[in-house]
Amino acid sequence: MNLNEILDLAPKNELIGDSIIITYSKLQRYKKILCSVSGGSDSDILLDLCQKYDNADKITYVFFDTGLEFTATKEHLEYLEHRYGIEIQRIKAIKPVPLCCKKYGQPFLSKQVSEWIERLQRHNFQWEDETFDVLTQRYPQCRAALRWWCNDFERRTEGRESSFNIGYNQYLKEFMIENPPEFRVSNKCCHYAKKLVAKHYKEQERFDLNMYGVRKAEGGARKSAYKTCFSSNEDGCDEYRPIFWYLSDTKNVYQEHYHIVNSRCYSEYGLKRTGCAGCPYSKNFEEELEAMQQHEPQLYKAVNNIFSDSYKYTRKYLNFVKTMKKKKAKGE
Repeated sequence: MNLNEILDLAPKNELIGDSIIITYSKLQRYKKILCSVSGGSDSDILLDLCQKYDNADKITYVFFDTGLEFTATKEHLEYLEHRYGIEIQRIKAIKPVPLCCKKYGQPFLSKQVSEWIERLQRHNFQWEDETFDVLTQRYPQCRAALRWWCNDFERRTEGRESSFNIGYNQYLKEFMIENPPEFRVSNKCCHYAKKLVAKHYKEQERFDLNMYGVRKAEGGARKSAYKTCFSSNEDGCDEYRPIFWYLSDTKNVYQEHYHIVNSRCYSEYGLKRTGCAGCPYSKNFEEELEAMQQHEPQLYKAVNNIFSDSYKYTRKYLNFVKTMKKKKAKGE
């Protein structure tokens, strides 16, 4: 369909209309386009949007397989291929998540926190409650991670703790002093299973535009990582986020209007978001584990083996936070 036909059939929604027009212009400008498909609900909208255009054949759809995926996600990829008459290439991880966790360590709390802890562990840090000056004398090759540990990065203008400081995660420092991690922590699973894989694939195939389904309204790290829906890169592959400005209501309007079908992770398992199966970074990992135990028991066993130490440590930390908050409320 041409642009006017697509707009005539679209819902009367400004954000959706804008995304249709901007995506149309991107498809006119760029020659070789990569579109990352995750099998999640945002990705479903992104793919549906892209397939409305006559020149959608210049888009290559790719799913980056981390080595730890829901069966429901894999089934959904097949459904998408059948519905839209497309091929979604499956790209294997350089090092799958299970191997990364065994070789480098397990993820804990967030990518950034895991990075700082991993650096400190490499220098045999003893989780001491000392000043930055004292600790840099003991660990001179670990200054950046020590700044995190000592809350040395400047606070935000509104007085809130910097996300680069350990104080950003409430009571984490107090917890780690009392309960030093007895397992290796690392964020390398993200690096080798997704980030580096995507980078190599983009360079190998020489795409000039990379599209993916990130929304600002999701919050978290993604909220601060991007300011607009488009980024121009010096490496020759620009980045475009077609549904960046979509709100939750916008998603609902789009899904109802175009009869979008999400994977069983949403419709049957009851998950609100999908990603790397069982990832300890998720705030809702307990709910995900419950759904996994009921619907995909083999995957449930696998993630509990792979992330066992991180799950235990995270639960212990969350209980510690609850205890500290109760003490504070009582004035102790």
